[in-house]
Amino acid sequence: MLRHFVLVSALLAAPYSVMAQTPAMAKVADLPAGVYTLDKTHASLTWKVSHLGLSNYTARFTDFDATLTLDPANPTAAKVTAKINPLSVETDYPNKAEKDFNKKLAEGAEWFNGTKFPAITFTSTKVAMTGATTANITGDLTMLGVTKPVTLATTFNGGYTQKPFGAEGVAAVGFSATGKIKRSDWGFGTYLPAIGDEVTLALEVEFESAPQLKQPK
Repeated sequence: MLRHFVLVSALLAAPYSVMAQTPAMAKVADLPAGVYTLDKTHASLTWKVSHLGLSNYTARFTDFDATLTLDPANPTAAKVTAKINPLSVETDYPNKAEKDFNKKLAEGAEWFNGTKFPAITFTSTKVAMTGATTANITGDLTMLGVTKPVTLATTFNGGYTQKPFGAEGVAAVGFSATGKIKRSDWGFGTYLPAIGDEVTLALEVEFESAPQLKQPK
């Protein structure tokens, strides 16, 4: 009985022990400047669109990459680039053996046409601060061979000068972002208006810096 009590107590205490080892969040000004790469283990890109006005059909891209160039002394100078593989679209279609709906969306000429257009790209052109930790990031979104501006409402969730449980000298930052586009602006008008024109984007991303070299004593 005592052994059981000790085991349960240890399991319950474990999360608090991990939390105790986690350093406090860093101030933006303390983060190292430079290029940050996407931590793909902690990143998601989902989208949703109205289906017959009954629900918002939700799907995701499982293969994408991004870089962030950060200058903590001048946040509006930040640069973001991203590349999405349209062939990685993933839905919750229930009968894959009957019909590979993901493949149809990914490759169909009336859908993402990923064989002909193998990349969706985003390149930021402007960062406008809207609060202490929020900004509107505007950039050029290229899809299906068409380039149009898109604005993402972005929240800086926090950062570490030393990423917890990460390699020595690696900083980390995290963001949440949302945006809306009209797919018809990119010539993507399949089944309008039964399938809505407005598409809502949602991103949860973490970036890591390259290891910082220690200054000689």
